[in-house]
Amino acid sequence: MALNRALSGLFASGLWRHADVSKSTLLRTMATSGSVNGVPVEVHNENGNFRVVVTKELPGERWLDILKQANCRVEVSKHPDTILDNATVKKLIGNKCDGVIGQLTEDWGSELFECLKSAGGRAYSNYAVGYNNVKVEEATKRGIPVGNTPGVLTETTAELAAALTLAAARRVPEADVFMRAGHYKGWLPTLFVGQLLQNKTVGIIGAGRIGFAYARMMVEGHKMNLVYYDPYPNKKLEEYIKQYGELLRHNGEPPVFCKRVETMEEVLKEADVVSLHCNLDKTTHHLMNKERLNMMKPTAVLVNAARGPVIDEAALVQHLNANPEFRVGLDVFEDEPAMKPGLAQCPNAVIVPHIASASMWTRSGMATLAAANVAAVLQGYAVWPKPDNVLPFVEKPLSSLPKAAPSIVNYEELGLSLASVE
Repeated sequence: MALNRALSGLFASGLWRHADVSKSTLLRTMATSGSVNGVPVEVHNENGNFRVVVTKELPGERWLDILKQANCRVEVSKHPDTILDNATVKKLIGNKCDGVIGQLTEDWGSELFECLKSAGGRAYSNYAVGYNNVKVEEATKRGIPVGNTPGVLTETTAELAAALTLAAARRVPEADVFMRAGHYKGWLPTLFVGQLLQNKTVGIIGAGRIGFAYARMMVEGHKMNLVYYDPYPNKKLEEYIKQYGELLRHNGEPPVFCKRVETMEEVLKEADVVSLHCNLDKTTHHLMNKERLNMMKPTAVLVNAARGPVIDEAALVQHLNANPEFRVGLDVFEDEPAMKPGLAQCPNAVIVPHIASASMWTRSGMATLAAANVAAVLQGYAVWPKPDNVLPFVEKPLSSLPKAAPSIVNYEELGLSLASVE
């Protein structure tokens, strides 16, 4: 207790900033090591009334402060496996558990939700905006609210998609490997010639928040025309591109245009770059198959920072080998973390390990929202009515944090009320 009081005083005074130690390091010194059914954990606020299990260490400190403020005992798994199987997660839940923050790599279906319910669990939040790893109906059957983390991934994910686009089009990874191997002997006219994106056409499949942000980056940055497919027209996106086109015209430059088409195939045939921003469900599994890949231009760039199974990866490998001028940028994979045989050997593929959301602001913001979901449910709060604006949870002082759960995907099915917001 004396140590806790001393560290609390240090934080309050701000003197920790001048010491040769970070705040996160000091917070770790306040934690204790333990184990649950043989699984090692790091325990914070060990005398808290609510027991919350976190299946992976999360970035930042705000998320932990939120749970501690809600009087939660927080147990963070220190298991060495990158991906936890159901047996390990069940061991972590144990006989008494009020809430869990889990990962998109875990299989949250009937088995885990039944285990959580049996342990007295009342809250689960996915550390992700997507929740295709969660069988929400199984949670709903057991009266367990399911949280997710929208609203903080948009620009970060779009930036990574843009980075993959440029890296693939201009053959950056190939050139990097070439340089590091010592093969560069001097400038050559034909050395790593790629594709110029200026004034070309970018296509997006799925014109939601991330697709909108990516489209802006490519259109404004490279004066690209936009063609998109989405079951629902995005009038805001269309108007934005129209206004940007008028700005270019006013400055004596050719205007850009935005066009929504009726089928995805029209996008594939017309665009020089195609970026996927759709959800993963039965209708989008293997959306990009052999036939649709063959519809694309032989020099096109395909980008996927959505979900791996949207692309038939085996068909993609065949297409890359048969079309050496075709390029792809991938952040996600069908059998993640594995890749289909041959993909790693394709020089015309840019591959990164699922890092689209990997900016500190976004990843710590996701942790904050996941923690706020669990803390709010355990405290009996209502649901935030504005899931498209969760910045108050991420940026406001903890003392004025909204008394609400930022995003509960099954709140209607569970009959949860919405918070009143002025």
